[in-house]
Amino acid sequence: MRAALTWRDKAEQCIYDLAFKPDGTQLIIAAGNRLLVYDTSDGTLIQPLKGHKDTVFCVAYAKDGLWSPEQKSVSKHKTSSKITCCSWTNDGQYLALGMFNGIVSIRNKNGDEKVKIERPGGASSPIWSICWNPSRDERNDILAVADWGQKLSFYQLSGKQIGKDRVLNFDPCCVSYFTKGEYILLGGSDKQVSLFTKDGVRLGTIGEQSSWVWTCKVKPDSNYVVIGCQDGTISFYQLIFSTVHGLYKDRYAYRDSMTDVIVQHLITEQKVRIKGRELVKKIAIYKNRLAIQMPEKILIYELYSDDSSDMYYRVKEKIAKKFECNLLVVCSDHIILCQEKRLQCLSFSGVKEREWLMESLIRYIKVIGGPPGREGLLVGLKNGQILKIFVDNVFAIVLLKQSTAVRCLDMSASRNKLAVVDENDTCLVYDIHTKELLFQEPNANSVAWNTQCEDMLCFSGGGYLNIKASNFPVHQQKLQGFVVGYNGSKIFCLHVFSMSAVEVPQSAPMYQYLERKMFKEAYQIACLGVTDTDWRELAMEALEGLEFETAKKERKKHGENNNELFLADVYAYQGKFHEAAKLYKRSGHENLALDMYSDLRMFDYAKDFLASGDPKDTKLLIKKQADWAKNINEPKAAVEMYLSAGEHMKAIEISGDHGWVDMLIEIARKLDKAEREPLLKCAFYFKKLDNPGYAAETYMKVGDLKALVHLHVETHRWEEAFALSEKHPEFKDDVYVPYAQWLAENDRFEEAQKAFHKAGRQSEAVRVLEQLTHNAVVESRFNDAAYYYWMLSMQCLDIAQENDQQKTEMLQKFHHFQRLAEIYHVYHSIQRYTEEPFSFHLPETLFNISRFLLHSLTKETPLGISKVNTLFALAKQSKALGAYKLARHAYEKLQGLQIPARFQKSIELGSLTVRSKPFHDSEELVPLCYRCSTNNPLLNNLGNVCINCRQPFVFSASSYEVLHLVEFYLEDGITDEEAVALIDLEAPRLNKRENKWKEMMSDNAQSLRLDDSTDIIEDDDPFTAKLSFEQGGSEFVPVIVNRAVLQSMSRRDVLIKRWPKPLRWQYYRSLLPDASITMCPSCFQMFHTEDYELLVLQHNCCPFCRRRIDESNQ
Repeated sequence: MRAALTWRDKAEQCIYDLAFKPDGTQLIIAAGNRLLVYDTSDGTLIQPLKGHKDTVFCVAYAKDGLWSPEQKSVSKHKTSSKITCCSWTNDGQYLALGMFNGIVSIRNKNGDEKVKIERPGGASSPIWSICWNPSRDERNDILAVADWGQKLSFYQLSGKQIGKDRVLNFDPCCVSYFTKGEYILLGGSDKQVSLFTKDGVRLGTIGEQSSWVWTCKVKPDSNYVVIGCQDGTISFYQLIFSTVHGLYKDRYAYRDSMTDVIVQHLITEQKVRIKGRELVKKIAIYKNRLAIQMPEKILIYELYSDDSSDMYYRVKEKIAKKFECNLLVVCSDHIILCQEKRLQCLSFSGVKEREWLMESLIRYIKVIGGPPGREGLLVGLKNGQILKIFVDNVFAIVLLKQSTAVRCLDMSASRNKLAVVDENDTCLVYDIHTKELLFQEPNANSVAWNTQCEDMLCFSGGGYLNIKASNFPVHQQKLQGFVVGYNGSKIFCLHVFSMSAVEVPQSAPMYQYLERKMFKEAYQIACLGVTDTDWRELAMEALEGLEFETAKKERKKHGENNNELFLADVYAYQGKFHEAAKLYKRSGHENLALDMYSDLRMFDYAKDFLASGDPKDTKLLIKKQADWAKNINEPKAAVEMYLSAGEHMKAIEISGDHGWVDMLIEIARKLDKAEREPLLKCAFYFKKLDNPGYAAETYMKVGDLKALVHLHVETHRWEEAFALSEKHPEFKDDVYVPYAQWLAENDRFEEAQKAFHKAGRQSEAVRVLEQLTHNAVVESRFNDAAYYYWMLSMQCLDIAQENDQQKTEMLQKFHHFQRLAEIYHVYHSIQRYTEEPFSFHLPETLFNISRFLLHSLTKETPLGISKVNTLFALAKQSKALGAYKLARHAYEKLQGLQIPARFQKSIELGSLTVRSKPFHDSEELVPLCYRCSTNNPLLNNLGNVCINCRQPFVFSASSYEVLHLVEFYLEDGITDEEAVALIDLEAPRLNKRENKWKEMMSDNAQSLRLDDSTDIIEDDDPFTAKLSFEQGGSEFVPVIVNRAVLQSMSRRDVLIKRWPKPLRWQYYRSLLPDASITMCPSCFQMFHTEDYELLVLQHNCCPFCRRRIDESNQ
């Protein structure tokens, strides 16, 4: 670890505290009575902050507030001594306070003391700095405590001390953790900041200062440290943690947490941790030895056993001396220390046995093996010199010298070649004996020879791994990191701090050798690791090159020791096919003979070879012949061969691809119905070739009704699809949903809506209707809009019946759509009157319609409805019929609206002329309430209800006159069925008018005389008694009848709207039985019978719901 100064500044006063912005971009420093804000990237002073009159001792950035929102003020608590420092736990639940009297008090958020820690030094050791470990990986909250008794201690939240006190030998002024809690910073009277592990082991110094250090902090989520001193110096350092590691073959040792060493077996992925309590400075590993250098000693470990997979190390020797070295190497019996130009060889007891002094700085050193106590070292110098040194020999051997400095070295397995990476990132390979440069490659940062193959090496650089065999071109693949070892097919790569073994197939170099007919070398490469296909290719290439030894080795390696089989392969390559076939048959490999004849297209020879062999083999041969016919573009012959070989699928595919429908028909009719897959393939091609009839026949043969339905749907053969869905209702959705979509795509929306409804897709049906309705309104087809809204309301009622969850919502929509249907139905007449030159209605009808519409538009005006048109029609008809008061009101209302130019003149003239008329309405036009016999004004603020009894009026759906009907309700407990049964009874009533007329006979004449003797006639109809209500009330009092009243009613006087569930039926009593009223059984709209019959004759359906007269009542 080393600290690099990034920037430094000096304030005029002592730096008591500092704080980073949570994102690390700014630094706030408390200097005297000022706050200084710095940019952490370059140390630029952004701005000074003033406002404090006295010295600022503490500064911090707010994260989540100081007190909770429900508290109006900060709570205060007394302490036994002056508080010098404090720190919150990670979860913000507890606060630790450091006291001047040497006590640490841990309190909860309410200020209650939970734990009290009394330090041994008492008041003579003030607690000067404390800090909780911010790591979230720790199981317990850990508090670091630094006091002026010159000790560092650690405590749990419970107050229990962790380990012993660490003696510091200086007065600590500040302690702080790294962001993840892995390291601690400590500064104070020793005028420097020291780095400690989280357990309190000192690791090193971060920048020495010229005065006391009062504060030090770590930049969030980084390795940057800032220091504030007594003399006002601010120093910003970057900590650089170098990789300390060692590698020998498949064992890799590296430093972890600065004090531990982990040894990793790169093949088995096993790991073992060697725990330490001091800083690990250097690591070296060799065979069964492991050396670890610490500040004051070197520990030498050895493996417990000679087992190659053993991972257990024990201490062999301990050299209790302090050594300064750049590089450390361990051998079987020695330690090699490298310090600049000097190499020293020490025994495990610490005795210096030998020393070598080089001409230049040593840049690279590596153990290259040898007998124990006589190992060889490979050394590379900055001046380009490369030497070989034996630990038992004082003389160094110069292998070669080049002009550029050495960065990396490696020697081949046979010690004949040397690979060097220089400072120009060039990999140079030399022959050690002749000193000749064999080749060089650019973009290299490290190099390694394959320990199992003399001529193979790999080097890394520029994000690529390069593998080179002999003098062949380099094979490249992407790789991040540095190559540090190459063993067989495994390459060991170091990326940042992790070492990994990368499995690299050796196919590329093997084929490079094969191309040059170097079969033995290719075999050696294949032994390192290639695929089975590569092995087969090697054998074939060796046979072709008449390198029989290599081919035989390949066969033996794969367990083939049959000489006859090997000889058959040789005959085959020599063109002696019949001899080869005989040998194949003799060795029990007839299939190889068949393959040979097939590959050579010698099908006649193959048939002769098989003769009376297995029929399966004959079929296989025919199939191969068919494949060949297909490949040479003889499809008809191929189809016939495939059929004779039983390969129906391939025959069908060829026929289908060439559009041979006749051939497909023949195949489909010959196939058994159990052969589903080929039959379905035939059907697929029939569809593709536009022959749906044959496809349907095939589906029927297979019995795949679902596919048949889809076929009818795809080809729009709806009649057949409907017939099939009638027989098999499970396919109803598969037919009606696509049918509805097809209708919608072809602008037949009403039919589409009905189809969706029939398929049970209510939501789609509603969506189509809503779109139809909107279009009708936008296009001013209000009669259609009324019809669609009525259909929408009935759809909502259907959904309410089926879905209890949507019941309330759907019933609300039902009533809303019913109201809109009635409004648009009425407005259709107004729109025709205002837009067309001739009127189709009587003045009285237009008058009633415009009044009804005006009273219905009390809350909001639906889309497309014009109040101007409505008031204009009302004004014109009111004036014509003598309702002058209403006409004046209508004209006055029109004055406040935006009037189209075509009405302007007529309205202005009407407004003037109506003033000459009397200010009252004709009594003949005044509507009568049939419940209370009250004459209602023509303009009613309450809407279409009686102003006296609040009884809603019932209107004729054609003339919109008030009908002589009164709605009544059933008493609780009476069901609809019971009510209808009681009404149907029609109990006879006594007619008291029976004796009022008297017949008189005389000789010359016969006469009738009215008898006045009964002045008061008692009405015995119980229903009329129910019509009474409390006068003057603002609430509507409905007419409620009991069983006796129902029984007294006549069936012909009662009209019932038989709504489907969940709606209740509605009952109406006619008060003028002689005036006939007809109700549509579908939409339940009321009409005068004469009007209804006339409208039905005109339209052949109900004018409101368009129910045809020949439809049955439902």
